[in-house]
Amino acid sequence: MPASTRPVDSDPPENPEHPEKGTSRPGPHGALDRFFRISERGSSVGRELRGGLATFFAMAYIIVLNPIILGAGTDKYGHQLDNAQLVTATALIAGLTTVLMGVIGNVPIALAAGLGINAVVSLQLAPQMSWPDAMGMVVLAGVVLMILVASGLRQRVMDAIPNGMRRSIAIGIGLFIVLIGLVDSGFVTRNPDAAHTTVPLGLGQGGQLQGWPVLVFVIGMALMFVLLVRKAKGAILIGIVTMTVVAIVINALADIPDEAWGLAVPQLPDSVVGSPDFGLIGEMSLFGGFSEVGVLTGCLFVFTVLLSGFFDAMGTIIGVGEESRLTDENGQLPGMGRILMVDGIGVAGGGFGSCSANTCFVESTAGVGEGARTGLANLLTGGLFLLALIFTPLATVVPSQAATPALVVVGFLIMSSNVRGIDWADPTIAIPAFLTLISMPFTYSITNGIGLGVLAFIVLRAATGRFREVPWLLNAVGLCFLVYFLLDPIEQILGVK
Repeated sequence: MPASTRPVDSDPPENPEHPEKGTSRPGPHGALDRFFRISERGSSVGRELRGGLATFFAMAYIIVLNPIILGAGTDKYGHQLDNAQLVTATALIAGLTTVLMGVIGNVPIALAAGLGINAVVSLQLAPQMSWPDAMGMVVLAGVVLMILVASGLRQRVMDAIPNGMRRSIAIGIGLFIVLIGLVDSGFVTRNPDAAHTTVPLGLGQGGQLQGWPVLVFVIGMALMFVLLVRKAKGAILIGIVTMTVVAIVINALADIPDEAWGLAVPQLPDSVVGSPDFGLIGEMSLFGGFSEVGVLTGCLFVFTVLLSGFFDAMGTIIGVGEESRLTDENGQLPGMGRILMVDGIGVAGGGFGSCSANTCFVESTAGVGEGARTGLANLLTGGLFLLALIFTPLATVVPSQAATPALVVVGFLIMSSNVRGIDWADPTIAIPAFLTLISMPFTYSITNGIGLGVLAFIVLRAATGRFREVPWLLNAVGLCFLVYFLLDPIEQILGVK
């Protein structure tokens, strides 16, 4: 990794997990240090705490967004989920699974309700069954994931991905989170379909940057990049906190409609505490959905949730691992089995809490950009999610325009550190890598990017007489993706749609 992508206040070894490749590792200085291997990974308690804060601020929007997505759906019987209960469930399960990942996996990867999966649950599963039935299918998907981890199959699938494609997955995630940042901030907006234009996205509103909120984003992005090149400690966190204060002041002085800020309005709340409502916890039926839609359709639903959770998490883990430099020369993270098991628990836990599958969040790269390298950062991130159970009004003060510049900065860091690691001279690697990294932002899905890359790799290796070089497990994954992409015609052929 180039020096410019290192945490701005550190100079850790080339590979903290393999110190013989870099400088000598410092010795541990206490029980906390030894448990989380903080010094061994070239980090510090301060850096881990800054990283934990940055990750929380970057993904705190999920406390507001997940209830909106799930609350918009109606089940087969016309029932909708209660917003207050969804807020509680979202924060609770995110906090517990994030802490669990920190303690068991010892990586700075936070978990929360996965975007995309929650839309599948809300718009595809729930309309054909009750909400408890839909959440039960999410639990089943998590159980299957845990079985795959226990059997070692899930890790073998990750190991079968060629190194060049691993790099492209990381880059694709970098571009993906940049697009998330640009769109959520209002810097880039979707052109209305009524405009009959071939250009799906545009700058600001009508091709122009308008309004104070977008200005907050632009200044925040500039501030973070300046602090980064100046090697300021806590560049990303300083940027988020500073621009939140600026946004609060601007919102107080200017006449800005609340909807201009998006999900979180930067204003001091009337009350900083609220009462959590745990009414949705445990409201799920494990096998009820099969009686509603049949065994075949039910299995397809579980398969859809399973595949999305499987590869979204895989891509995020690879991307965060590469950016944090915790991977070895083969691109492997230490304790991968434990990491994957916690992710499976997160999927099942999200269904149990009725807040949809929880999975690894790509916004964790914001904390990695601040220097987080261990699970200690997760304890703070998860703790803040749990505090949000009673401090939800305070947790939602940070507007997206103050937090999303961090995603753009981190996207740059990820791309710059991985793009040269791809063998662009080998078209059987370069083309799948290209398709992978462009498909993630253009289809707004990590899973789609990985799937297209895997299928392209198999086809091109076969076309060049190198099919035997493709691991059998990767061929099996390719077959699963083929079913995933052709799910609609398959359902029609089988008469289940």
